[in-house]
Amino acid sequence: MINVDLVNKAIEDRRYLHQYPELSGEEYKTSQFIRNRLEVLNIELLDFKPPSVIGFIKGKKGDKTIALRADIDALPITEEGDKPYISKNPGVAHMCGHDGHTAILLAVAEWISNNRESIEPNIVLIFQSAEEISPSGADQLVKQGVLKNVDAIFGIHLWQPMEKGKIGLKPGSMMGSVDDFEILIQGYGGHGAMPQEAVDPIYIATHIIQSLQSIISRKLNPMHSSVISVGKIESGITYNIIPDTAKIIGTIRSLSPEAVRTIQQLIVQYTEGICKTFDATGKVDFIIGTPPLVNDPQESEFVESIICKTFGNDAFELVEPVMISEDFSYYLQEKPGAFIYVGMKGEKSQYPHHHPKFDIDEDVFSEAIRLFIEIVKNYK
Repeated sequence: MINVDLVNKAIEDRRYLHQYPELSGEEYKTSQFIRNRLEVLNIELLDFKPPSVIGFIKGKKGDKTIALRADIDALPITEEGDKPYISKNPGVAHMCGHDGHTAILLAVAEWISNNRESIEPNIVLIFQSAEEISPSGADQLVKQGVLKNVDAIFGIHLWQPMEKGKIGLKPGSMMGSVDDFEILIQGYGGHGAMPQEAVDPIYIATHIIQSLQSIISRKLNPMHSSVISVGKIESGITYNIIPDTAKIIGTIRSLSPEAVRTIQQLIVQYTEGICKTFDATGKVDFIIGTPPLVNDPQESEFVESIICKTFGNDAFELVEPVMISEDFSYYLQEKPGAFIYVGMKGEKSQYPHHHPKFDIDEDVFSEAIRLFIEIVKNYK
C-alpha cells in the first residue's frame, strides 16, 4: 500500500496547481514549483529548455533506464463551479487533468528518492510543457534528446470516460493522430444573376467536400479507422455576388500513419482535379499535428501484468481506441513504451475532459501513484 501522507501531499499539490494554471508554453511558475520540489528531494535536474523540467535518479544497477512522464499545461477555458480550489487565473483552467498528472509524478519522485536502494533502473522524470498545442512539447523534448539513453517510457492519463476502479490500455494503436488542412479555391467572381460569366468557388467547394468523404469510404482499408471533418467554410460577402475565392478548413484523424499519408495525397489530388474541371485552381496546406499513439506490444503486456498483479484481474480493461490525440505518441515513435488510462468516471468526475465543470476524482491518486511505483520496481 502507498503511504497515506504521500497521497495527501499529492492531493495538496494538485489543488495548489489547479488554482494557478498556465497555458501551454507559459508554465514557468508551474515549472519553478516542480524544480523546487525536485531540488528538495536531491534529484538531479538535467539541462533541457524550460518550461519543461527533467529530473534524473541513478538506479542501483543502472543498466536500464526508464522514463515517466507528466504533462503540466492547462487550457484556455473559464472554469465553472464552486470548488474551493477553483482557478484564480481568469480564462485559464486545468480542465484535462494535467494538474493531477503532475502531482502524481511528484509523489512518485518522492517515493523513488526515499527508496533509491531498492530501485534497479535509472529513472528519468519528464514534466512536459505544451501537450495541448502544436508545436508539441513532447516533440521538442524528443528533438532535444530527452530519450537518448532511455530504454522505455511510460505515461498515465486520469481518464474520465473509464469507470473508477479500472486501469487499462490497448497494445498497438490506441489514440488518433491530428492534422489540419486548409483548401483555398481560386475562382472568378461575378454577378449572382450571371453565373455563366463567373467561376463559382462555393459551388466547387461543395464538390470537394463531397469527395473528401469518398476517401474514407472508398479509398482506405476499412480496418484503418480514420475521420475527415470539415469545420469551417469561408467565402462571399453578400447574397448576389459570386466571390473570387472560398476556403475549406478541416481536420484529419486516424489510427494509422499509412492512412494519414493516403488521405493527404488524395486531398491534394481531388482538390486539384475538381478545381481544374471547373476552370479554377486549388491549393492545399496541411498543418501537421500529432501522430497516432501506438503502444509497444511487449511493454503493454508488461503493464497489464503489473495492473493485474497489483490491483487484481478485474481492474484491467482492454480499451477501445479513440480519435482524441495525445502527444505522448512522439515518445512512442522514438522508444518502446505504454500509455495507460486510470479510470475515474463517477459522481466526482462526471463531466468530460475540456468541459468547464470537469474535475478529477482524487480517490484514484493512490492507484496512479502505486502503478508508477510498481512499474519502476518491476522493470528489468
